[in-house]
Amino acid sequence: MKIVLAYSGGLDTTVAIRWLKETYHAEVVSVSVDVGQEDDFKKIQERAYLAGSEKHYTIDAKMDFAKNFAFKDIKMNGLYEDVYPLATALARPLIAEKVAEIAKKEGTEYVAHGSTSKGNDQVRFDLALKTVLSDVKIIAPARIWKMTREDEIAYAKERGIPIKTESSKYSIDENLWGRSIEGDIISDPYSEVPEDAFELTKVRKNDKLVINIEFEGGEPVRVNGEKMNPLELIRWLNQEVGSRGFGRVEHLENRVVGFKSREVYEAPAALTLIGAHRDLEKSVLTPRELRFKRYIDSLWADLVYQGLWYEPLRDTLEVAGNELNKWISGEVKLEIDRKSMSILGRKAKYSPYSEKVSSYNKGWYPSDEEARGFIEIWGLHSILTKKARLD
Repeated sequence: MKIVLAYSGGLDTTVAIRWLKETYHAEVVSVSVDVGQEDDFKKIQERAYLAGSEKHYTIDAKMDFAKNFAFKDIKMNGLYEDVYPLATALARPLIAEKVAEIAKKEGTEYVAHGSTSKGNDQVRFDLALKTVLSDVKIIAPARIWKMTREDEIAYAKERGIPIKTESSKYSIDENLWGRSIEGDIISDPYSEVPEDAFELTKVRKNDKLVINIEFEGGEPVRVNGEKMNPLELIRWLNQEVGSRGFGRVEHLENRVVGFKSREVYEAPAALTLIGAHRDLEKSVLTPRELRFKRYIDSLWADLVYQGLWYEPLRDTLEVAGNELNKWISGEVKLEIDRKSMSILGRKAKYSPYSEKVSSYNKGWYPSDEEARGFIEIWGLHSILTKKARLD
């Protein structure tokens, strides 16, 4: 029996290597997928082999993640419950796809991951694996073994398994698009999040940062006139925007698994790009298009968050989103100052804005007769209904 394990290098998946070998008498193949997390993948590989992995794969998926997942999030303004830019949720189907590719290569239908029975990731991994790998047999050790964190540490020590030294009291998940922080005092929704929980948005620079972001077809292509590929652009914004303290999210989140959870995220690049993109859309789309787009954006974010990446409706929503994004080309100028972002201005190639029409100082003005007629017809439904209900 051969089991392919999605391996992060953390405590759960390191213990899982030995547990899978002992429980199933199986050969374990570990797979680490690089989606932009700040990890030493050589050390992760060494740890996997020392824990008992027969073979280890490290897959560089950073550009794939940036171009085919994060950039979709920008075009669909993907903010779950209006605030969370879906960093972890977006990465899971990609990681599952890469792990499934290795399972096919290794000729096995057995795939394992480190998700617990209480989290959203189990839903995302399981559904993705069931979609991309026919007849897959999924094993989630953390849903089976019923070990506490202390039990896992003891298990590892008893067997001489090297585990990652956890210097943080928080549970961290990180990739190119953002960083999630859980645990300790953060679990109390009334407690202020301690400053030591943050990494990407630690204030290291106190000057104001003015950025000009240029979009083509809804996708960012240049920052301050410099053309960058998706990976370069996201990394630059994470560094420069994050160092001014912008990019934090704190909210009480409705999880897939049936309860509310206090969640804290850092996503400087994601929040900057989605904010700029939304502003440019508002400059271009008609009021009806804009309201329709906001509606499908919300549906899209819900599907991604809920692990339904392969739901056909997501593809349909993206077709509509891409059609509207054809017109979203232009520039947005913004300022990062004291942990906040402000839009300073924008210009769009296809914006219907006309100063000749909108200016109060000159240009077009409807006549008194035209204004009265418009107001009368515009409010007629409301006026007649209100009078009917008062009679």
